[in-house]
Amino acid sequence: MAKRPTAGIIGAGIAGIAASIRLANKGYDVHVFEANAYPGGKLTEIRQGGYRFDAGPSLFTLPEFVDELFTLSGRNAADHFQYIQLPVSCHYFYEDGTKLKAYADRKKFAEEIYQKTGEAKGKIDKALKNSQRLYDLLSDLFMKKSLHRWQTFTNPQALKAYTQLHRLDFFRSMNEANESFFSDFRLVQLFNRYATYNGSDPYQTPATLNIIPHLEFNIGAYFPVEGMHSITISLFELAKSLGVNFHFNAKAEKIHLDGNKANGLTVNSEKMPFDLLVSNMDIVNTYRKLLHDQPQPKRLLNQPKSSSALIFYWGIARHFEELDLHNIFFSQNYQQEFEYIFKKGGVSEDPTVYINITSKYRKDDAPEGCENWFTMINVPNNSGQDWDQIIQQSRENIVKKLSRMLNRDVAALIQCESILDPRLIEARTSSSMGALYGNSSNNKYAAFLRHANFSRKYKNLFFCGGSVHPGGGIPLSLLSAKIATEQIPDI
Repeated sequence: MAKRPTAGIIGAGIAGIAASIRLANKGYDVHVFEANAYPGGKLTEIRQGGYRFDAGPSLFTLPEFVDELFTLSGRNAADHFQYIQLPVSCHYFYEDGTKLKAYADRKKFAEEIYQKTGEAKGKIDKALKNSQRLYDLLSDLFMKKSLHRWQTFTNPQALKAYTQLHRLDFFRSMNEANESFFSDFRLVQLFNRYATYNGSDPYQTPATLNIIPHLEFNIGAYFPVEGMHSITISLFELAKSLGVNFHFNAKAEKIHLDGNKANGLTVNSEKMPFDLLVSNMDIVNTYRKLLHDQPQPKRLLNQPKSSSALIFYWGIARHFEELDLHNIFFSQNYQQEFEYIFKKGGVSEDPTVYINITSKYRKDDAPEGCENWFTMINVPNNSGQDWDQIIQQSRENIVKKLSRMLNRDVAALIQCESILDPRLIEARTSSSMGALYGNSSNNKYAAFLRHANFSRKYKNLFFCGGSVHPGGGIPLSLLSAKIATEQIPDI
């Protein structure tokens, strides 16, 4: 029997696992090398003091991209991975006392907005129809295909998009577009926040990014019944069942080349030959650490990076009826908050606070009568700030804000605490500067400035993950694995 071609994958993040599943289905002998002792990258979990926390991404949209991997492998996805659609995608809290529920039912959401803000119901419908139109025009072109193959730009979907260029909102900011949709600042702020879904600034990023609300409102927000970490575990188990070999505590150190062809990998000082390689490592570190002796694509690597996050994992000794799975406590001055992040490299005294509480749906994630708070603010990427000082001050500001807006002494309720900051994100996930989404999307050319899912210079070298096309977040990372492996022939 002929020996199967071998594929080495660098990193067991969600994109690396997805790439391994796709290559195993193509017939390759797949080996995944992960520097950490666990799979998932950012999509892992933390346990402490009787509480469980999903450590990283907390919003789940487009679940069909997970299901597709099971279907591709001849399995019934529902037998291995279950999820439910959320009736309310998020609870919003404003400093003026306004509280909004973002209902999945569009009519109910519009009624909620009208009752709480007086904003005409038709405005919500107009904004969400615009979001759907952007998705219908751009998803196949910008999300599901390589932007680095000429065939992408000559297919019927691309030709349709060309006729609509004037409607794609490349030339005004997300904030400018949202101010044209809504007269109430609270609605502008609510829709502006979707820029943070890829680590960008709504006052700079193009209004094309208003494509994002469509995923949450028109398609739906979901919750995996076993928590976000179950996405990692279910796909990890699927990959293993297909014969994928995972190697943990296995740090990739060098990509080997034979002329212009990638042909091997050094892991923990041991050189191993491979017929092809896929890097799920951040693209900056792939070049600077694994291809450090080769010419660097400096123009791509030096693009401005996305924001990062400061997360406090708090075990809270109380149940809050007014909170749900996803909760946002807005800052008073949203524009100032983003100026701090992207222009000053700091954190404002009044940050917007996001709280994810999975124990609302998965009761075992917290002791009875308690809640597990994943408490996050957006912060700049790591460029040498005094993070210890920022963490201390931010914690004080967050506790003060939440205590005021919830009318409870939050500090007295914290039973246990862990902290994740940009330095740790960088160290644990090899994300350049601790940026969560690779490059920022703060200019209209950002989509075209992401690295391709394959190397133009080195044969048999491919890339996936949030730092390359089409971008960060679970759905796009899964699509990056699909786009990368579509460049690789079946056996």
